[in-house]
Amino acid sequence: MPPYSSQQKQQITQFINFTQAKDTVAAKFLRAARWNVEEAVDAYFQSPQGTGGANTSSLGKIFDSYRDDPQDNPDGIGIDGAMKYLGDIHVQLDEITCLGIAELLKSPSMGEFTRENFLAGWRAVGCDTLDKMIAYANSLRTRIPTEPDLFRRIYRYTFPLCRMQGQRNLQFEIASEQWTLFFTADNGGVQWDTPTTPWLEWWIAFLEERGRKPVNKDLWEQLEVFMRKTREDERFGWWSADGAWPGALDDFVAWVQEKRG
Repeated sequence: MPPYSSQQKQQITQFINFTQAKDTVAAKFLRAARWNVEEAVDAYFQSPQGTGGANTSSLGKIFDSYRDDPQDNPDGIGIDGAMKYLGDIHVQLDEITCLGIAELLKSPSMGEFTRENFLAGWRAVGCDTLDKMIAYANSLRTRIPTEPDLFRRIYRYTFPLCRMQGQRNLQFEIASEQWTLFFTADNGGVQWDTPTTPWLEWWIAFLEERGRKPVNKDLWEQLEVFMRKTREDERFGWWSADGAWPGALDDFVAWVQEKRG
């Protein structure tokens, strides 16, 4: 029996209960087959109708082939397996597409995949073979720099993904590395620098002057919004000191204005 989430199970159970209450053909079939609701739910998720267009059995086999420790961790792929898997779907570790795959599959941390989220993620986009996954990764590569909503979703998911276990904030060194990835075009990001301002270089230099402090979630998320604003108007025509920006960005604006003279 393939794994499924409690939410999925609840939704299908409600549907089956509804059909039974309405005495439909489906309800008669269930009674004739002597199935109870639990068995019907299991059967649903074993069928093509329950997989969002992707074959659950095929996905399960793919997942199993990359497990590092089938005995002690049968429902997890660790770092070694994840690296091999990403290589097989032609995704480099130093490109944003790698983080896009992690967001799709809801990786609990860098270099880890769980069975439930692996199957649910690929089912959602209808991919049940390595070739389809390669094609989806290529699609992500094209879409991430050009679709702000997709970019933002992946960018925001990166904060908890890269955060050290047990910590609320992101270490400065890790944040700096990820900003360099997201805010340059070399590996699939969006180029932050504008004709007259090296924004990324100045931002990191500004934070280094402030003592390389850990980055909280609000600052992480608002910097992406700030980046897009400065790309539209690098002279701060949109800026207001009364806006609800993090204090670090308020100070950065003053820092930039002073640096420009």
